[in-house]
Amino acid sequence: MRINYNASAVVANKTLNNNDNLMSLSMQRLSSGLKINYAKDNPAGLAIANRMNAQIKGLGVGSSNTNDGISVVETADGALTEVTAVIQRINELAVKASTDTLTDDDRKIIQEEIDQLQKEIQRIAKDTEFNGQPLLDGTFDLKGYSSNTAVKVDYYTEDVDPGKYEINPAIFDGKDGNLSAADIAAGLTGTAFPDVTSLTGSAKAIKDINGNLVRTEVTIKGTGNYELQFTCDSGATGTTTLDLTGIGAMKIQTGANEGNELAIQIREISLNKMGIPNDPNDPERLDVSTQAGAEKGIVAAQKALAYVNSVRSKLGAYQNRLEHNAASVAVSEENMTSSYSRIMDVDMAEEMTEYTTRQVLVQAGVSMLAQANERPQQVLQLLQ
Repeated sequence: MRINYNASAVVANKTLNNNDNLMSLSMQRLSSGLKINYAKDNPAGLAIANRMNAQIKGLGVGSSNTNDGISVVETADGALTEVTAVIQRINELAVKASTDTLTDDDRKIIQEEIDQLQKEIQRIAKDTEFNGQPLLDGTFDLKGYSSNTAVKVDYYTEDVDPGKYEINPAIFDGKDGNLSAADIAAGLTGTAFPDVTSLTGSAKAIKDINGNLVRTEVTIKGTGNYELQFTCDSGATGTTTLDLTGIGAMKIQTGANEGNELAIQIREISLNKMGIPNDPNDPERLDVSTQAGAEKGIVAAQKALAYVNSVRSKLGAYQNRLEHNAASVAVSEENMTSSYSRIMDVDMAEEMTEYTTRQVLVQAGVSMLAQANERPQQVLQLLQ
């Protein structure tokens, strides 16, 4: 028996401290509900969990952004519903003005209502906003620029690759109707265009009331949704560069990562774009003050309705995509949260079992340490 160094007490104390530390760790997990509270608990698991947590929070914000995008589309489509109703009324008035049972004086009264309806379309296009941003004035249409002031980019789809395209406006000057393959090949001089044999085109010559050519509106189409529209003023010459930036659409960040976005392109809603201008000096002005003008008004109203319908159909497609994206993001967020939970969350039942075991061992360790500390006193019996 030894009294200077109580090896039994040292062993008992070491085991007691170890069990006490493990019980404290178990208590920490039970109180926090987390399996990993510090980096030392699981360094690799913590790194993975932090990345997952950032992804989960990003998906939550992306879902919110997607819902905002749906609200944008619904706001624009709601305004276009009223524009459609206005155009329908203009069409009714044009049909009414076309009958010879009315006099020109009657038609002038009808024209006054049409003028007010056109102003209402302009007001709707100007005042429709979301979060202070106008939606229907072309702000969120794809931007394009021209090196020639006599040539203007009117519209192009997402299928047209961003870049610089060279054209020869003189080839299209005064054309009216479908463009031949030769016209397209000669007019599209730049190599940035796809194979001209896959392109089709049409042109519309706009003349003033005296029959003089004012401008030529050109539409180039390709496979899929490829479409480019530009206008050449009468007499425009020289090689012209069209700079199609590919930007301008409203980008909705729909996910947690870079590039997880959907661009919403909203075409400009204006009387000129719809083909029913109200400028008295415009040769295309919608004027039903005469029977001939009223008949042209019917055609113009139908074209305007087709234009608005095309814009609304595109917005509807965007909304469907956004709703599917919202559902997809919700599923991803759910699955990733489940994965994050498996790494971070403690199994309470399992941990409670571990805590109970450690608690018993600590109590036993305290008892054994007390017994070990009593052993040196037994030496006194030898000294009696």
